[in-house]
Amino acid sequence: MSEMGKSGAPTLFQVNGPVGLANWKDYCYDLAGSDIYSQLTSDSYALKEGDTVYGIAYVIESYGLIVNKTLLQTAGYTIDDIQSFDDLKKVAEDITARSSELGFAAFTSAGMDGSSDWRFKTHLANLPIYFEYQEDGIDSTDAIKGTYLDNYRNIWDLYINNSTCDPSELSAKTGDDSRNEFLAGEAVFFQNGSWEYGNLTADGALTDDDLAMIPIYIGAGDEANQGLCTGTENYWCVNNQADEADIQATLDFINWCVTSDLGTKTMADDMGFVIPFKGAQESKNLFVKQDTEYTAAGKTPVSWNFTTMPSEEWKNGLGQALTAYAADETDANWDAVVSAFVDGWATEYQLANGQ
Repeated sequence: MSEMGKSGAPTLFQVNGPVGLANWKDYCYDLAGSDIYSQLTSDSYALKEGDTVYGIAYVIESYGLIVNKTLLQTAGYTIDDIQSFDDLKKVAEDITARSSELGFAAFTSAGMDGSSDWRFKTHLANLPIYFEYQEDGIDSTDAIKGTYLDNYRNIWDLYINNSTCDPSELSAKTGDDSRNEFLAGEAVFFQNGSWEYGNLTADGALTDDDLAMIPIYIGAGDEANQGLCTGTENYWCVNNQADEADIQATLDFINWCVTSDLGTKTMADDMGFVIPFKGAQESKNLFVKQDTEYTAAGKTPVSWNFTTMPSEEWKNGLGQALTAYAADETDANWDAVVSAFVDGWATEYQLANGQ
């Protein structure tokens, strides 16, 4: 970290959220009075403590269950039939019961190799964290209670027992496997994010008419008003140790990126970014549009609280426990998942914070 104060250190750098900020906060220029801060569409996209603005999100993304509507219709359903976890369970289990007849499964493989496990040890794990934080009125914690881990088990069970492969095979399944299964029409549901849109529609493999994204329901909270999981782990920060002229040049540059026609067009079309600024170009991404529609209809986006997970080691421990449980779905193995989630959180938080 001392490198940040040396000659030639970057003036612009990135943190992933509150946990990352804790390591770099002392080097963050206060962006409270900056032009780019005034361009944000919501204050929720700023990393703040009190009135100090340490970082500003420059891209927002959504994730949920990507649906092949054509296959879903073949099974006799529409996305309107799925408004809760109970609805999702009913549809998925019915598809599984008729999979030989239908020729496809409910879910793509929930691969737990390194190219795919983040979808479940991080993104899916966000849901029980989010609902616990909502219930307790907090936005971070040093000791997660695991209030909604039964719900986490229920959605994980649904994924792994109604998919393209046996649960015991998941440790070797990859992210490419899951995507290719979806592209080949082997499954109706594919947990992933708005960033997958280009992969799914390239070369006309699937079209907007085939696709939709729906919330990940786990049987918690107000499901009737639940939106997609929307947020960011990409924040711009400016090095306060840099020369004043360099700081100002950096502030001018990032403001240009989000206000000029060329800057906003480049971020939207060339980089595929959805930016949380007033001058953003309209996205061509169907999943981004659907997130906007959910929000406009009064649905509440599920925030990205996984940015408060205490460490990568915590995620890895959870992933290993989930994989072991998938191979042998016993209560004892689920207890190990709970321990990795709850006890592991407390341990890793203390290590990360020098306690």
